Amino acid sequence: MSSVPAAAPQPAEPPLSEAQRIFNTFVAPSRTFSDLRRNSRWWTPWLLMALVSIAFIYVIDQKVGFDQVAHNMVANSSRAEQMEQLPPDQRVQRYQSMARFTRDIAYASPLTGLIIYLIVAAVLMGTFRFGAGAEVGFKTSLAIVMYSTLPFVISALLGIVSLTAGVNPESFNLNNPVASNPAYFMDLASNKFFYTLASALDVFTIWSIVLMAIGFARNSKLKVSTALAVIASWYLLWKLLTAGLALLS
Repeated sequence: MSSVPAAAPQPAEPPLSEAQRIFNTFVAPSRTFSDLRRNSRWWTPWLLMALVSIAFIYVIDQKVGFDQVAHNMVANSSRAEQMEQLPPDQRVQRYQSMARFTRDIAYASPLTGLIIYLIVAAVLMGTFRFGAGAEVGFKTSLAIVMYSTLPFVISALLGIVSLTAGVNPESFNLNNPVASNPAYFMDLASNKFFYTLASALDVFTIWSIVLMAIGFARNSKLKVSTALAVIASWYLLWKLLTAGLALLS
C-alpha cells in the first residue's frame, strides 16, 4: 500500500517587535493585529501618540499662543457678542482664564485621550461580544483601539509642519488644525451643524476606523465588513449627537 505523505506543518509567524508592530500598522495592519493574539500590549502606541501630542501642543503654544487660541474659540461661538459687551478689564480676565484652562487641558490630552480610548474599547468590546458573539477581551480591544489611532500621529506631525511653516494665528482652530476634512475649509460660525457633520469625513479618522475593523476581525470570527459597519455606526451616531449639541452652543 502506498502512503500519502503528511503535509509539512506551516512555520509559525515570527513574533513582531514593538517597532515592527507600529510600522506594520501603516503598511501591513493584518500582521500587527494578528500579533495581538500573542501579546495584547497597548502602551507603546499610546506612549508614541502622547509624545507627539505634547510636541504638537508645545508648537501651538509657541507659534499661536493660547491667548490667541482662546480669542479664536470665542470668535467662532455664540459667546462672541456677550464677550464684547463686557467691560475691558473683565474681558481681559475672561480671556486669560480661558487661555490658562485651554492650555492645561491641551497639555493633559494624553491622559484625557487615554480615558477616551478606555471608553471606546469597552463600548466596542461590549458591542461585539453581546451583539455579534465575538470573544474579544478588554485588553485586546484596548490594544486594537490604540494601534488603530496611530494615523493621528501623522496628523499631529502635519500640524507641526503647518504651524512651523507659518499658519495665520487668527485663523487657527484648535479643534480642527489640519486640512484633512471638508470642515477645515468651512466657516464654523456660519452653520455649526453642517460643519460638525463635514468634520466627520476626516481622512485620519476614517483610516483609524478601517484599522479598527481589521483589528477586531483578526481577533474574532467577524468579517471586516461587519466590524466596519458596527464601528462606523457608532462613529456616525456620535457625530450626529455632537452636531446637535453644536446648535445649542
